[in-house]
Amino acid sequence: MPWHQLTLFTTKENAETLLERLERLGAVSVTMQDAADQPLYEPPPGATPLWQLTNVVGLFEEEANVDGVLAALRADYGAALPEYRLELLADQAWERAWMDDFKPMRFGRRLWIVPSWSEAPDTGGVNILLDPGLAFGTGTHPTTRLCLEWLDGHDIAGKRVIDYGCGSGILAIAAALLGAAAVVGVDNDPQAITATKENAHRNTVRAQIAACLPGHEPTEPVDLLLANILAGPLAELASLFAQRVKSGGGLVLSGILPEQAEGLREVYGEWFKMASATELDGWIRLEGVRRSPTES
Repeated sequence: MPWHQLTLFTTKENAETLLERLERLGAVSVTMQDAADQPLYEPPPGATPLWQLTNVVGLFEEEANVDGVLAALRADYGAALPEYRLELLADQAWERAWMDDFKPMRFGRRLWIVPSWSEAPDTGGVNILLDPGLAFGTGTHPTTRLCLEWLDGHDIAGKRVIDYGCGSGILAIAAALLGAAAVVGVDNDPQAITATKENAHRNTVRAQIAACLPGHEPTEPVDLLLANILAGPLAELASLFAQRVKSGGGLVLSGILPEQAEGLREVYGEWFKMASATELDGWIRLEGVRRSPTES
């Protein structure tokens, strides 16, 4: 059947309120879209990222009283009601069309992210079963890609790993599938903890992966710490990360803009031998090796 699609052109400050209002007015689904092709940070743990200019899109059944929906919005917002567009969309297999946008993705030589509806292109590769979703990351963002490609290019067999800001658990799962002995995913969002555990179970690495809130991770230093969050939290967490990584252990940081990289290299240089930055699509990965207490 055809569908009515109502698109409201708004700002991030008003987007969530409009989304909730459309849901209460009977929208079958409501989504938010970037209205200005604005780059977006990989969100810090627990955050919901929004663009400065955001389109709120509500989908209504053909029989829905869309005139009544608009009247209700005008009553709510008056002159403050944002500009909008109302369209009648021809019927199509919406779920299938959405699924077709997401195909297996390769990272480096052997790592793949494979949606549940796809066959693994390389049965001899390391295949992470993970479906795309709104939150937590599925490998499509350059910051996540930078971390996955680093993991693919290094031998982490038998190592103990922390994935700080684990989200969906994608980096933790990749590490486990690549042979890490034990991985701890840390996130301040309880939903991320649940998602990490569920995705680890789905990928048959639940025994290797623990997930917890900050402050509950083991204090014994690990061989590798991964953190794909944002530059601000990365700077704040530098001394904690230094405590969590053993001498000679590795550090991989992502979620950094080019203009933030040198400042972070200096911060972490107090404890780590920092390598040159790696850039992908305007995002930076930093990596380093933990100094021993006797090294300057």
